Amino acid sequence: MAEHLDLHTVGDLLHHYPRRYAERGELTRLADLPLDEHVTVVAQVLDARVHKFNQGRGQRLEVTVTDGGGRLQLVFFGRSIYHHQKELVPGRRGMFAGKVGTFRNIRQLSHPAYEMLGGDSDASAAKAWADQLIPLYPACSKMESWKISNAVDVVLASMEATGWEAVVDPLPPALREGRGLVPLPEALRKIHRPRAKTDIEDARARLKWDEAFVLQVALARRRHADSQLPAVARKPAPGGLLDAFDAKLPFTLTDGQRKVSAEIFDDLATEHPMHRLLQGEVGSGKTMVALRAMLAVVDAGGQAAMLAPTEVLAQQHHRSITEMMGELAEGGMLGGAERGTKVVLLTGSMGTAARRQALLDLITGEAGVVVGTHALIEDKVQFHDLGLVVVDEQHRFGVEQRDALRSKGKQPPHLLVMTATPIPRTVAMTVFGDLETSVLDQLPAGRSPIATHVVPAKDKPHFLARAWERVREEVAGGHQAYVVCPRIGDEEDAPKKKSAGSDESAESAEDAAERRPPLAVLEVAEELSRGPLAGLRVEVLHGRMQPDAKDEVMRRFAAGEVDVLVATTVIEVGVNVPNSTAMVIMDADRFGVSQLHQLRGRVGRGSAPGLCLLVSEMPEASPARARLGAVAATLDGFELSRIDLEQRREGDVLGQAQSGVRSSLRMLTVIDDEEIIAAAREEAAAVVAADPELAHLPELRTALDALLDKDREEFLDKG
Repeated sequence: MAEHLDLHTVGDLLHHYPRRYAERGELTRLADLPLDEHVTVVAQVLDARVHKFNQGRGQRLEVTVTDGGGRLQLVFFGRSIYHHQKELVPGRRGMFAGKVGTFRNIRQLSHPAYEMLGGDSDASAAKAWADQLIPLYPACSKMESWKISNAVDVVLASMEATGWEAVVDPLPPALREGRGLVPLPEALRKIHRPRAKTDIEDARARLKWDEAFVLQVALARRRHADSQLPAVARKPAPGGLLDAFDAKLPFTLTDGQRKVSAEIFDDLATEHPMHRLLQGEVGSGKTMVALRAMLAVVDAGGQAAMLAPTEVLAQQHHRSITEMMGELAEGGMLGGAERGTKVVLLTGSMGTAARRQALLDLITGEAGVVVGTHALIEDKVQFHDLGLVVVDEQHRFGVEQRDALRSKGKQPPHLLVMTATPIPRTVAMTVFGDLETSVLDQLPAGRSPIATHVVPAKDKPHFLARAWERVREEVAGGHQAYVVCPRIGDEEDAPKKKSAGSDESAESAEDAAERRPPLAVLEVAEELSRGPLAGLRVEVLHGRMQPDAKDEVMRRFAAGEVDVLVATTVIEVGVNVPNSTAMVIMDADRFGVSQLHQLRGRVGRGSAPGLCLLVSEMPEASPARARLGAVAATLDGFELSRIDLEQRREGDVLGQAQSGVRSSLRMLTVIDDEEIIAAAREEAAAVVAADPELAHLPELRTALDALLDKDREEFLDKG
C-alpha cells in the first residue's frame, strides 16, 4: 500500500475513500467505461471460449461479461487460461479489475484480477451482497479494490473495539453542531461501510468540511501572521511622478482599472505588507495597473521591482514601460523630466558594463523601477529601498524565488502577483487563500473580438488547406500570423517511439492520433515554407534558441519584417504585436484549455479582428475535440478555467500552486463545493481572530500539523 498507493498509516487508509459504490440494482454501465483507466466493475459472465491464433501455437481465453446493458470482454493468455475458464462459469457474478483497452472497437480488460461473488450454493452470502453497497476504492494493478476493502474491514473492527479513541476530531464542537455535521467516527464508518445512500451523503458532507476548514485555518493563520509584519506605508505624493504619468496618458483608464488601482493604493498606504493577486484577462491592462502602483511607490520614496518569468518577457515589459512613461523614464538624464526616475532592465544575458551600471543604479536609488528575470534575486543585487515587488505570471515562479526577492527589502516589501490565467473564485480562495484578490474583467476600448474555429485535419483535410489560405489572406492584407506547435523538433526533444503492441491489438483513430509524435516547429516551418506558405517570410522561435537570436526574431516580427512566426508556447505570455491577427495552433488537443486561451490572446490586440484556428486530428466524438469546441465557443477565460478544472480534476491545479495541498484534498472538489469553501473560510477567519495560536483547540492543531508537515509549513510561510 505504501509503495503503490502512498498509504503509510492507518489514518491514511481511513482517509482513502471509496471512489464510488456498486449496487446490485444499478451497476456501472459497461458502455461508459473510460479508456486507459484502471476500473473495477461488477458483472455477470455470459460466455467463455478458448481461441487459437498464430497457426495454433498460441491460445487465448475470451470471456464476455455483462451488466444487463453493455458488454465487456476479458482476455487471458498463456498457460493459466484453463484455470480461469473453470472459475469464470457463465451465470456467475464477480468483481473484475483492470485497465480498459479496446480491440477491434470492443472494450476489454486484459488479464484482469477478479473476485467471484457469492456462489450459487451460498445463498446467505448472495443475499448479503445483494443488499449491500459495495465500496470500490481507487486501486492499482498491484492492489485491487477488494484487497483494500478487506484491510479497511480490519481497521474499522479494531477502531470499534477501542471506541475510536485514536481519532482526533479537528472541528470545534460548536461549529460541528451549528452546521449539523455528524461526528468524525460516524463519518468514517458511513463512508466505508454505508448501509444506505443517505449514509454516504452524511459522511461526505462531514469529511468535505474537515478538509475545507483545516486548509482555510492554515491560510487564515498565514494572513494573520502577515498582518502582524511591519512594512513601510507608501502613499503617493500629490503632484509627483504618478500624477505626471496620468496626465500624459493618451486614453482614459477603464472603470475596472480605476477600481483595482484604488484597492492597491489602499493596501500600499497601510503599515503591513500588501499581498494581492491581480487576475486579468489577456489584454485587460494589468501592466498599466501594476505600473501605476510602482510609480506610486517611487513617489513615496521607495523602489519597485517587476519580476518576469523569461528574458523575452522582461525585455518586453521594460520596453513597454519606458514607452508608456516617455521622458518620465529618463530621470537624471538630459532631456528627462525633472520628476522622472530611471527604469532599468536586469537579465542574465546582459553585458558586463550594462549590468554593472544597472546594479549601481539600484543600490544608489537612482533607478526607481527595475524590470528583470530571476537575475534580480542573485546575492549581488542590492536595493536602496525596495518597497514593492510585482510578480508576473505567478505559477512560473518558485516560492523560494519570491521569498529571496522579498528579503531584499529593509522591511518586507508590498507584493502584487499578476496572472492572466483566470482562476475560479474557489480556487483563488484555496490555492491563493493567503492573498487578497482583485479581478480585471473588462477589456480596454478598441480591442477586437477573436473568432475561433476548430479545424478537423483528419476528417476534413480541405479545412486545413483553407486555414493556410486564410493565413495568406491576412498577410496579403498587411497583417502577420503565428503558427504554434507543441514541440521544437531538434533531436534532443524527439519523443521516444512507443514499442509496437502485440499483434493482438488494433488501435482506434484516437489512439493513432495520440501515438503520433506531436508536430514540431522546425519540421512544420520547413513544410510551410516549401508548401502552402511558399513566398512568405517564415521564421522560427523556440525556447532553446540563444537569447540574442530569440530577441532578434521577436524584434523583427514586432517590426513587421516577418510574416509568419512558427513558435512553441514561448509566445504564450506577454508577447505583444498588435499587427498579428491570425494564429494557427497545430495539434491543439495537446494543450490545456487555459493554455489555448492564453495563446489565443496574442492575436487581435490591435484594431483588426483576430482569428484563431485550432487544428486537431482527434475524432469528432473524442473528449479532446469537446475541449477544443469549448474553447472555440467562448472568449470568457473564467468560464474556460472552470471547464479546464472540471476536466483535469483540481489535483493538477492545486498541485502546481501549493505543493502538498493536493494530497490533502480527497473529498473536496474545488469547483462543486464553492459554498463549503466560502463558509469554511469565514469560520476559519473567526476562529483564528479569536485564538491565533489555537491554544483552546488542541485537536485542530493536531490536524493542522498533519496537513502542514515541515516542508509544507515552510512552503506556505514563504508564500
